[in-house]
Amino acid sequence: MTLWIIFALMTAAAILAVLWPLGRKVSEVGGGNDLVVYRDQLEEIGRDQSAGLIGAAEAEAARVEVSRRLLAAADAQTTSAAPAATLAQRAWRRRAAAVAALLVLPLLPLSFYLELGSPDLPGEPAFARAKLPPGHQSIEAMVGQVEAHLEKNPNDGAGWEVIAPVYLQLGRFDDAILARRKALALNGETAVRDADLGEALVAAANGVVTDEAKTQFERAVARDAKEAKARYFLGLADEQDGNREAAAKRWRAMLEDAPAGAPWIGFVRAALGRVTGEPVPQAAGPSAADVAAAENMSDTQRSEMIRGMVARLADRLHADGSDVDGWLKLVRAYAVLGDRDKAKNAAADARHALASRPDDVKRIDDLVKGLGLEG
Repeated sequence: MTLWIIFALMTAAAILAVLWPLGRKVSEVGGGNDLVVYRDQLEEIGRDQSAGLIGAAEAEAARVEVSRRLLAAADAQTTSAAPAATLAQRAWRRRAAAVAALLVLPLLPLSFYLELGSPDLPGEPAFARAKLPPGHQSIEAMVGQVEAHLEKNPNDGAGWEVIAPVYLQLGRFDDAILARRKALALNGETAVRDADLGEALVAAANGVVTDEAKTQFERAVARDAKEAKARYFLGLADEQDGNREAAAKRWRAMLEDAPAGAPWIGFVRAALGRVTGEPVPQAAGPSAADVAAAENMSDTQRSEMIRGMVARLADRLHADGSDVDGWLKLVRAYAVLGDRDKAKNAAADARHALASRPDDVKRIDDLVKGLGLEG
């Protein structure tokens, strides 16, 4: 709205600059009064010469100059005696120019804007448009908009919070660290923000839990003993230090008090199996008893049972992502349950887990297209 007001004021100023000279009254060039003045000057020169105030040479030079002006004034008077029709024509031309200025000056830039601009876009700042749902614009465009916003508003803590995980996902680890530090400084320290900064530091170190990262995770756990990300990475630090027992203890504790359906359960199980050598629990399919029991369940109970089976399948695949058929089942199950976002996320996880097997990735992509999950 402010931009339109500025444009309106600029247009008004341009119109005024054009109309001001056109609005002046059309008048004849004066000449009659000048003739009387010049004649009086000639008489005054004669009187001054008679009184001895000026010499003959000076008087003659003055007469020549005044006579020249007198002749010019006489010619101007003759030329200005234009017929009334000529004056009316000049006035009409001025009015036409004024009307043209009123119409052309506003309409010309408006026509250019309608042709080259984007009047259909909503009047939102770049940062608001950057929050549009996925598919409306590219990741690069969104990142660019947020970066432009943060360049002008470096103290916008929410902006740094938004862009930090995007940097991490894009592999821009140094930028992710900077964004996490900014979020901590501007928004205040919390267990989650401490753990997030530690995660970025680990990513920048190619998966090694550095001393600085470990300090951040310890701060997070001191603030919130249940902070899952910090607990996992502290276990990873123990493993990297060669203390497998300590790592296993941390991860067992996480699994014991894990909330139902926690998305990281399968990941932690896999880590635990790695340090202990114990097999990762597999999600069993429904038994004959389960099927028989399902026939006597209500719709709600049956739905809960199905969701539980899907969750167990997801845990298994996140622990061991080599089963392409399992990924296909998981994506299809989420789609049937109406969880489109989970189906898309499962497909993305499958592509990552099967990245070294392009044929299997193609099967995932074909399923996604078949289920209409693209975009």
